Amino acid sequence: MRGDRAVVTGIGVVAPGAVGREPFWELLTAGRTATRRITCFDPSAFRSRIAAEVDFDPYAAGLTSQQVRRMDRAAQFAVVSTREAVADSGLELPAADPGRVAVSLGSAVGCTVGLEEEYRVLSDDGRHWLVDHTYGVPHLYGYMVPSTLAVEVAHEVAAEGPVALVSTGCTSGLDSIGHGARLIEEGTADVVVAGATDAPLSPITSACFDAIQATSPNNDDPEHASRPFDARRDGFVLGEGAAVLVLEAASAARARGARMYAEIAGFASRSNAFHMTGLKPDGREMAEAIDTALRRARRDPSAVDYVNAHGSGTRQNDRHETAAFKRSLGDRAYRVPVSSIKSMIGHSLGAIGSLEVAACALALRAQVVPPTANLRHRDAECDLDYVPLTAREHRMDTVLSVGSGFGGFQSAAVLTRAGT
Repeated sequence: MRGDRAVVTGIGVVAPGAVGREPFWELLTAGRTATRRITCFDPSAFRSRIAAEVDFDPYAAGLTSQQVRRMDRAAQFAVVSTREAVADSGLELPAADPGRVAVSLGSAVGCTVGLEEEYRVLSDDGRHWLVDHTYGVPHLYGYMVPSTLAVEVAHEVAAEGPVALVSTGCTSGLDSIGHGARLIEEGTADVVVAGATDAPLSPITSACFDAIQATSPNNDDPEHASRPFDARRDGFVLGEGAAVLVLEAASAARARGARMYAEIAGFASRSNAFHMTGLKPDGREMAEAIDTALRRARRDPSAVDYVNAHGSGTRQNDRHETAAFKRSLGDRAYRVPVSSIKSMIGHSLGAIGSLEVAACALALRAQVVPPTANLRHRDAECDLDYVPLTAREHRMDTVLSVGSGFGGFQSAAVLTRAGT
């Protein structure tokens, strides 16, 4: 299998407004937003009191009482997404060689909900600086070690091959899929369960983003608060969720007659070593990641049919990646549709990259570009075709998905229709 490209044969999704792959795609193509006032805790003390929450019942999703007791919310998302993806792929993973099944899972903030809840108990709601560990749940250590998220997925699919937790901030979900594709290409694994999960909606996360004023304070109109590339944008909207893909070698997928959503044709990442949260406006490092991913995919910039943007809804990000697209794609940047699904499902930190790759694979299947919701006011600095408000039928063979993260991370993945 060495040198064989990875293809996507299964997709599982837990997203704001849509639990499940097909409801997720329906939400995106309808241009429906899932942002609202936070309900999972009292947000009244915070500057930004809105988020894209997942309406998630772990019992209805098939988890047992013991699993719900043991797993952080992020782990629950990951396991439920994994089950859907594996079922979608048609694989019988227990029958596969477990040593040839790998897991590559991304997460930016790990078990945030579980950690915050346990700290509140141990410290008596912050009253005690020295905490009494005897009040902690038996699984507290697991909450403190993010790799337990990947372990839960590995246990679910009986994987005994390489198991990795990729944590590179907001590019974690792209990077985990890139890593998984590489395991297929180099012949290390026959099947890789790859994706990302994050459930960051908690008081501590809200306080952190409030402190740097990165999130939108548009509390009176949460449905329209996430406005990537819009002149009136005022910050991103936090989200949560997970997406998991089943990756296989293309030849093996063809041999068993599997449906192939897309091929992971190229991936690359860079770091700007510039600033913890800031971005240079020229987009050079993102452009370098795009250039390398296209080269590895053996695709010319003129072949790109759609760009799934990072599109967080901050001025510095929007102008940064707009510049990167122009730098990498040249004149093609003005003729290719670009959109951001964060306008509908918010920014779920490490998970969003995998949700965006899932959206790209589904876009290739349907030959439809999801829109950038809430884009009503043109920004002179962002002058590309950002597919405002309404989904668009569009012929696609090659799509590009990019991510940008705190710490200077810039990643790009190229997906192609299988066999093209």
